[in-house]
Amino acid sequence: MRIGVLTGGGDCPGLNAVIRAVVRKGVASYGHEFVGFKDGWKGPLEGLSRPLGIAEVRGILPRGGTILGSSRTNPFKIENGVQRIKENLAAQGVDALIAIGGEDTLGVATKLHELGVNVIGVPKTIDNDLGATDYTFGFDTAVNIAMEAIDRLHTTAESHHRTLVVEVMGRHAGWIALHAGLAGGANVILLPERQFDVEQVAGYVEKRFQHQYAPIVVVAEGAQPLDGQMVLHNQELDAFGHVRLGGIGQWLAEQLEAKTGKEARTVVLGHIQRGGTPTAFDRVLATRLGLQAIDAAHEGDWGKMVAMQSTDIVRVPLADATAELKTVPLERYAEAEVFFGS
Repeated sequence: MRIGVLTGGGDCPGLNAVIRAVVRKGVASYGHEFVGFKDGWKGPLEGLSRPLGIAEVRGILPRGGTILGSSRTNPFKIENGVQRIKENLAAQGVDALIAIGGEDTLGVATKLHELGVNVIGVPKTIDNDLGATDYTFGFDTAVNIAMEAIDRLHTTAESHHRTLVVEVMGRHAGWIALHAGLAGGANVILLPERQFDVEQVAGYVEKRFQHQYAPIVVVAEGAQPLDGQMVLHNQELDAFGHVRLGGIGQWLAEQLEAKTGKEARTVVLGHIQRGGTPTAFDRVLATRLGLQAIDAAHEGDWGKMVAMQSTDIVRVPLADATAELKTVPLERYAEAEVFFGS
């Protein structure tokens, strides 16, 4: 077969490891040919491609980002988008696609499969919010980056006796905030899954100062105060209908400073969490997912996503993977609350 590979949505560490595994096994074990589509769904939509053989994937295992490029293009929002994809695949002799991405990229893959395109999905998101898989690659790297930042912020917060609010990624799921906050010894962790009371957070901050330590507050970008007003840069939507988040950290720091009388500063980690070299865990997970993805394609098991369940890599229907976001259970959040303010 001639198989197309694409990476869509936000980039994350481990994408190149998947591409490498797919191509290395696909060529060496099965004799398939590969073409890399550039910039997510924009590639097959506009016929943008590049060679993708063993030579092209050498040395990319430790590299962050994606050698294929990415975008948030949604072909279902473009006139004749699906037909254009089918025509471009046929013109390039592509029999099937391996789509590596998160909820939006795999949502498109699910619809295309229903319309007759041969597709295999590989889950990718630093937010770890895809259903049907226990972990997504990129998550472990993002958590470690955030944890290291929190470790460093403890010392400068203590030196200046100030509150530091660390804003991390997490639109609808607070997995990064929860794991990084627990690992970094944060004094308060705020998630999108439960609205927070600013007065209560201020109380935790004051209690921490009473213990002669400076507080670190970790807040996911999608966290909301009790009044329900999400803090946004603007009201513009992307191609998948998402608003651009950001600003909750600065808003919260201002509130805490006013309520406690202690100086508060904000650190927004932003795209730092996406960049750089993947951890060993993410390299191994991404490689295993890539190997299983090419197996599924070789067997013609279309419409499936490869997933990690326990320590096994299994295949699940794409529709199951994108049906519902995996959010943090409140009982997991309750575990972290033991440490708030102490």
